Amino acid sequence: MEEKPARQARTQPTIYDVALACGVAPSTVSRAFSRPGRVNAETAERIRTVAAELGYRTNPLARALPTGKTDLLALVIADATNPFFFEIIRGAEEAASEGGYTMLVVDAQESVEAERQALNRTLPLVEGLVLATSRMSDSAIRVAAKQRPTVVLNRVVTDLPSVVTDNPRGMRRAVEHLAELGHTTLTYVAGPEASWVDGMRWRSMREAAFELDIKVRRLGPFAPTLAGGLAAAEKLRQQPSSAAIAYNDLVAIGMMRGLARMGARLPEDVSVVGFDNIFGSDFCTPPLTTVAAPLRRLGSFAVRALLDQMATRAPVLVRPALLPAQLVVRGSTTRKVRRSSAWVSASRATAGRTDPSGTA
Repeated sequence: MEEKPARQARTQPTIYDVALACGVAPSTVSRAFSRPGRVNAETAERIRTVAAELGYRTNPLARALPTGKTDLLALVIADATNPFFFEIIRGAEEAASEGGYTMLVVDAQESVEAERQALNRTLPLVEGLVLATSRMSDSAIRVAAKQRPTVVLNRVVTDLPSVVTDNPRGMRRAVEHLAELGHTTLTYVAGPEASWVDGMRWRSMREAAFELDIKVRRLGPFAPTLAGGLAAAEKLRQQPSSAAIAYNDLVAIGMMRGLARMGARLPEDVSVVGFDNIFGSDFCTPPLTTVAAPLRRLGSFAVRALLDQMATRAPVLVRPALLPAQLVVRGSTTRKVRRSSAWVSASRATAGRTDPSGTA
């Protein structure tokens, strides 16, 4: 039986193949791609033509070894499944592309340890870094910033360029809105303990409530997800309130879903306000009243600030950049009314065993 010849493995053409086909030294081919100004224009054009015919592609990481330039930026986000980041990513990618860079998106999966490990692997590959809603400590963020130009998004770290939404103003508008509807006791449904934004929103809510002579309380922390909102609904059932402001839209939507399953009428029994105005916040029933953040602009602004920092070799933002927040009123809030008997009965039955003082 005739033995078939071994199949030769197809390999990518190398710089040596291009050099051989062009009749030049490999170093000339290398310079034609990395430093074209140092190669005769006619020779450089011939090298590029032959390389294209052979299917040769330069390796950007290998090319970066002598220059340190990869044309890559990294955007580290807390959770890639959270719609909050969709528009931020889009804005960041647009600004990076305009600046001649490619954006790597890194998912930290709401884990400090995963974020640190991702940074250890990513920092050697990129020229700049945007940390979006980082859960790491300030000191850990500063360590990363010493290695690469860094902009912090949706959080303020002293002495580092930061870009945030005007949370105090947004929260004040939410509290004023509920106060105008007759609600006198409000519940804040908190997000992750490691979230800088969570602390800022709770602090801003207390300050606004104090000025308006409204009582507030805090429930949580909860995961910043639909599941977190479902868990919050159960807690709110035990300690009823006529109105609640959630850490973010996902928590708010999950909470409304849970409350509806328990027999609450929305918004008559509980008015709910979210934060961020994510994609889909107007798809739920009822559509969600929310404090809208300029998400796409946050992403693009952060990347442009990063590119400015890289160009000047020094941080450009001395103070945190504050982008405006806007209250978007939809169907999840209404005037305070007498709660339905089914909701009140279910709530009192549980609240009597916990903390009846929280009833509004």
